[in-house]
Amino acid sequence: MTIIDKIEQEQLKTDIASFNVGDTVKVHCRVVEGGKERIQIFEGLVIGRKGSGVNAAFTVRKISYGEGVERVFPVHTPRIAKIEVINRGKVRRAKLNYLRTRVGKRALLVKSAN
Repeated sequence: MTIIDKIEQEQLKTDIASFNVGDTVKVHCRVVEGGKERIQIFEGLVIGRKGSGVNAAFTVRKISYGEGVERVFPVHTPRIAKIEVINRGKVRRAKLNYLRTRVGKRALLVKSAN
């Protein structure tokens, strides 16, 4: 194990909820405004994951006032307070980029894993 691997191992979070592409999640983000810090919740569908280790990231998409909004979150950042899985999805793709072309309720429609 190299010195870089040891440093990366220290940076990894251990209390991350297991989630996958197709799941609906609530991401609790820490936001600093002025001198105050608050938690802001971003709820949406995970449309992709990439990277591994410290470089792991995931993309969450939601529809806000009829407009699609996507955010990419690093998994191991201290800015994320917690990740809640709301609904498990069953998908057959690793990346759900095809949802970007859909409009309305169909844009977030993914089969349930039940």
